[in-house]
Amino acid sequence: MGQSESIREALNFEERITLDNWVHRQVSISDYHSFHRESLERFEEFWAGVARELEWFKNFEKVVERGDYPNVYKWFVGGRLNLSYLCLDRHVKSWRKNKVALIWEGEPVKDDGEPLETKIFTYYDLWRYVNRVAYVMKEKLHLKRGDRVAFYMPMIPELPILMLAASRIGVVFTQVFSGFSAEALASRISDLGARYVFTTDGYYRRGKIVRTKEIADKAVVECPTVEKIILVRRVGNTETPVNPERHVYLDDLLKDVKPNTYVKPEEMESTDILYVLYTSGTTGKPKGIIHDTGGYAVLLHATMKWVFDIRDEDIYWCTADIGWVTGHSYIVYGPLMAGATVVMYEGAPDYPAPDRWWSIIERYGVTIFYTSPTAVRAFMRLGTEHVTKHDLSTLRLIHSVGEPINPAAWRWLFELIGGGRCPVGSTWWMTETGGILISHAPGLKLVPLKAGTNGPPLPGIEAEVVDENGKPVPNGVKGYLIIKRPWPGMPGPPTGMYGDPERYNSVYFSRFGYFFTGDYAIRDSDGYIWVLGRSDEVLKVAGHRIGTYELESALVSHPYVAEAAVCGVPDDVKGEVPIAYVVLKADAPSSAKIVQDELRKWVRERIGAIAEPKSIFIVSRLPKTRSGKIMRRIMKALATGQPIGDITTLEDEAAVEEVKSAYETLLKEISGKSG
Repeated sequence: MGQSESIREALNFEERITLDNWVHRQVSISDYHSFHRESLERFEEFWAGVARELEWFKNFEKVVERGDYPNVYKWFVGGRLNLSYLCLDRHVKSWRKNKVALIWEGEPVKDDGEPLETKIFTYYDLWRYVNRVAYVMKEKLHLKRGDRVAFYMPMIPELPILMLAASRIGVVFTQVFSGFSAEALASRISDLGARYVFTTDGYYRRGKIVRTKEIADKAVVECPTVEKIILVRRVGNTETPVNPERHVYLDDLLKDVKPNTYVKPEEMESTDILYVLYTSGTTGKPKGIIHDTGGYAVLLHATMKWVFDIRDEDIYWCTADIGWVTGHSYIVYGPLMAGATVVMYEGAPDYPAPDRWWSIIERYGVTIFYTSPTAVRAFMRLGTEHVTKHDLSTLRLIHSVGEPINPAAWRWLFELIGGGRCPVGSTWWMTETGGILISHAPGLKLVPLKAGTNGPPLPGIEAEVVDENGKPVPNGVKGYLIIKRPWPGMPGPPTGMYGDPERYNSVYFSRFGYFFTGDYAIRDSDGYIWVLGRSDEVLKVAGHRIGTYELESALVSHPYVAEAAVCGVPDDVKGEVPIAYVVLKADAPSSAKIVQDELRKWVRERIGAIAEPKSIFIVSRLPKTRSGKIMRRIMKALATGQPIGDITTLEDEAAVEEVKSAYETLLKEISGKSG
């Protein structure tokens, strides 16, 4: 079986489902391709038309031009706008003034399982709060346009409020994921040169308090640019002292700020920096990706319409953490620009019970649900009873993000969560793109749903799948995913990567001359793209290159398996061989040997003998970050005897011990047989 055939088998490559209630039967994918082709032929005119749907203080004079550094582009040059204005003021001027903008639910629950804390903000409530915080930033902290601050905030309402307040007065910010260590926080604060750090006295995670203030205190010791730490009261933590020279509470600063305080939004140049978001690579200095104001706003405006088909009656919930780009784009700026009602949840997905997410959907009547395949697979292993006891009939659209979705997870979402009536899409994008570039587009009513695929490139986006030499590969053949022309929302001026234009070019453009995503992909005969995972997550077994995602997808497609993670270990004969860790479903056989033998046979049949895992470990959980991503590097480090490195983002350290124990048990068994 050839490589492309094996991938096709693993991904259910030709499976296609068209839903009557999503697309018109009379349209075909060829209609979309015609529309897409026209968007590229009239590239600047097309994007200008999308941009004009927003409200600008000053109209742009040019759609796009090259910046001062190679591969850095300026979008909507000469135009002026403000994201805080677009998210709040224009709605407050309309009938949406008293529409609910944000529904927040805290993690703690009452004895009956109902949430202990909920907060609801209308657009007018949010606008008033943002204005007061903007006043504090400007008049009391003396922050001005172009100054820089860092947010080290959990999922509480004050985080989007701080982001919108900073945007209002033109202050550049970086939001650092609240699970990061003091060292990781310090590196980001220092690189940005932040004047202030905003954090909390703590927050709740799985019933415990995470003491963010203490972590921030450690971090700023190494950050001479920081003048003060601004604290948001969340848990009432009084165990660590507050130093008046170093700390001040936000609510103390707000005490004498009148409720009707108004701060005029800065008229920001389209090319001005909105925020810098640092990628969380496991090695090397984090990359500070710059996102501009105008191009970023236009891409989010477009994708909220095209991908999420957003309507005024929708209740929208993206389950990501705002610490990642998904939260910036599709919890805060995108949905609020669109005038949506946004659900935001503080805590762990399955705390205090496995039905927490499904209870939230039922409680607020969520209509659009945006989540990750990793989270879905974690829920799959818990059975269906936690889902079926809740009414999810309000859902009308489901999308996933973060990694390729395997067929089993897609079917679970489609059949169980969506009841067979909701489209289920798999969006592709990354921190660097700013927003979604490849996806099904329910809002355009032109793209038939094909289960498991990411979909075609969105209008105005030119994507290609190429070989090692940058030449397009035939349909059905695996290659590297590139983006061939600039797009609004891409890393912005002045340098693409904060303070490091040379690295920006070497990482993303040096290999092919176009933006290299780092992902493997296939384009099928209908022009749909199937992203197969990172090109650097590849094993080389006896000269054969096998993607970890291909193996994981094959394993998870077995009826016994809920989750799987694969990594490579050195081998004297083959150079490298795969090992797999699997989490089983409740109804799987109790005999480990029966399961392991069955899974080896399954992989041989679907990919080939070369891909058969050397060892299969059965565990009850996989090491994951708090955002749900599997930490494969930890499993590889444990298997190869290397240091596991920073695990501050780990959700459950017991998972590491279980993986370690499984591998040590195998080594003892091998040693015993050798003796």
